Amino acid sequence: MQRLDGERIAVIGGGFGGLSTACYLADAGADVTVLEKNEQLGGRASRLETEGFKFDMGPSWYLMPDVFERFFGHFGRSPDEFYSLSRLDPHYRVFFKDGDHVDMVPDLDENVATFESYADGAGETLREYLDTSEYHYETAMEQFVYTDRTSLRDFVDLDVLKAAPVGLKLLGTMDDYVADYFDHPKLRQLMQYTLVFLGGAPSNTPAMYNIMSHVDFNLGVYYPDGGIGAVVDGLANLGAELGVDYRTGAPVEEIITRREGFELLVGDAPEPTLPTRTAGGSDEATAADGVSPVEAAADGGATTADAGPRRERFDYVVSDADYAHTEQELLPEHERGYDADYWDSRTYAPSAFLLYMGVEGDVDPLEHHTLVLPTDWDEHFETIFEDPAWPDDPAYYVCVPSETDETVAPEGHSNLFVLVPVAPDLEDGPETRERYRELVLDDLAENTGVDLRDRIVVEESFSVSEFADRYNSMQGTALGMAHTLRQTAFLRPPHRSKEVDGLYFTGSYTTPGIGVPMCLVSGQHTADCVIEDLAGSAPDR
Repeated sequence: MQRLDGERIAVIGGGFGGLSTACYLADAGADVTVLEKNEQLGGRASRLETEGFKFDMGPSWYLMPDVFERFFGHFGRSPDEFYSLSRLDPHYRVFFKDGDHVDMVPDLDENVATFESYADGAGETLREYLDTSEYHYETAMEQFVYTDRTSLRDFVDLDVLKAAPVGLKLLGTMDDYVADYFDHPKLRQLMQYTLVFLGGAPSNTPAMYNIMSHVDFNLGVYYPDGGIGAVVDGLANLGAELGVDYRTGAPVEEIITRREGFELLVGDAPEPTLPTRTAGGSDEATAADGVSPVEAAADGGATTADAGPRRERFDYVVSDADYAHTEQELLPEHERGYDADYWDSRTYAPSAFLLYMGVEGDVDPLEHHTLVLPTDWDEHFETIFEDPAWPDDPAYYVCVPSETDETVAPEGHSNLFVLVPVAPDLEDGPETRERYRELVLDDLAENTGVDLRDRIVVEESFSVSEFADRYNSMQGTALGMAHTLRQTAFLRPPHRSKEVDGLYFTGSYTTPGIGVPMCLVSGQHTADCVIEDLAGSAPDR
């Protein structure tokens, strides 16, 4: 493998894509500095700690454990050296709004029996579907995820042509694909809810993403003790061992291209704010209690940036910040690979309305992962992708990590958040939030039997405007560009800048796409691009 000894590389943004890229580059010998805008590493995987409650503010599902094992294995390590995992049982509980509820569990035979209880023959159909999903998963991971195919030409080789019947069959939508297997609407929902993790809807997500059912049913759903923040700590600790320098509170305000390398203008740390619900019931912006830099990186030299804007020189730059923000705000017009019209024309994944709540007592029958679904969710997806509006009958997710981890809430209390996917770019002012808060709490009480309103001791909200402000997210999307057919594989923006040599991109906008595991893989692809360009030939894996 080409060594990068002595090369100074800045990674803008400390999300999973940036942390992954930093590890690979440091392992190749580069002098890597991660510059994170906010007060802690993790990007959207931020943490909120207040009054004894510890919340994962973003990702909360640990899926595709094989990807994490592969990532740490590259460095001769394993995930269990950095954090421990518990397999959840049930994986999740679903409350349908007609009064029905169902658990999906680690035991496939039990899930088969559950499917059979809804429709004769559906149990064996589930086995058939999952066998196919496993084959598609293994093919997709080897040929289209771990192998970075950046152009149409890259798809025309012998291995890909062998897999072509699979690919061609899966160019339809998930809606149509699942309907070929299951007639019962609830079973269709159970096979498609994971599309939310990809930022899509059944009607606009390619059928190739049936691979998520293998992820869900066969690979399992896990919880890293301490939450997803513990995984952030793990990557930060690994990077620190490899020599990565982490600097929080260091927003990059401009990327200046020089004859040799780059100059970055690094500004003052932003003041962390969250809308906090006061005793009187109104929302006001306050400093977030207890949100601190990632402690796991501290022993490796993580520091908070000195006050005042400054200029810093680097040989190469990798951006894990929002792709559109990097191009439209940090680069001059002549160095942008895409114009404003391009970014305005993209289909973005949903934003979210989130309520983080610490409550007295337990919240049975909610499970660690709970979904509350209308029996017909088409209207909700329409308000995200077709006619943007706040949904009147929402489908939503409830996370209760205190069901598994007693350290995330004080004794006698429960820790939970409610996440409602909503359209990006919606107005989310105080009156709208208050109205929607009441709607969500009413809906939760009606459909799960859990009334939280008189037991809430800590409550904060996070929505479209915070995604835009805190993460410089285009239109306040919570995830990035959706995985529509026209925004999949080589049709996503590339890892290499189209206009500036030595500038690279990583994270959810690039290949392979949205989700924590995919961002880990994206980090390797981006590092490989840097190594390849310096070597003048393909990297030796």
